[in-house]
Parts: sequence; C-alpha cells; structure tokens
Amino acid sequence: MRKLQYLLMTLSVLCLAVPAFAQSGGGVVDLAPIGVGLGLALAAGLCGLGQGKATASAVEALARNPGARPGIFIFLMLGLAFIESLTLFTLVIIYLKIK
Repeated sequence: MRKLQYLLMTLSVLCLAVPAFAQSGGGVVDLAPIGVGLGLALAAGLCGLGQGKATASAVEALARNPGARPGIFIFLMLGLAFIESLTLFTLVIIYLKIK
C-alpha cells in the first residue's frame, strides 16, 4: 500500500510540475479532463461497492428466509436502480460542469 501511495504522489507531482517548469510564458494547462476522469472513477467505484453490498445482503436475506423472495427481489431491483442512477447523474453533472 505504501508503494502505491508513493507512486500516486509521484505521478501527481509530475502532472502538476509541467506548467511550473514550462519554458513558455503563460501557458495554461487544462486539468478538467483529469478531474472528470477521477470523478467518474470515484462515482463508478463507490456505486459498484454499494451494489455489491446490496446484492450480498439480499442473497443473505434469501438464504435466511426463502419465502420472502418476492419482496426482497422488488426492493433489491429498486435499490440497484437508484444506485446506478447515481452514477449516471454524476456523469451528466460532470459533463455539464466541464463545458
């Protein structure tokens, strides 16, 4: 974990050092695409974790009480749709903000 932390810190320094050591006078570096990529990755990753946790909880509930399948299935599908919509809303908001 420590090596990954050092790697990411080094990459961030190299990414931000380019405009600082540039030879031209007033070049502006657009870092918005990097922010979009990080935002989408964060949203997608955390929504994926939420979907995995919701599915695991639903499977555990079905294992304990198989007779409650219809109710659990409805709420599972509704919850997964809400979680997935968060990723899509993040995608739309980030692309609206970047333009």
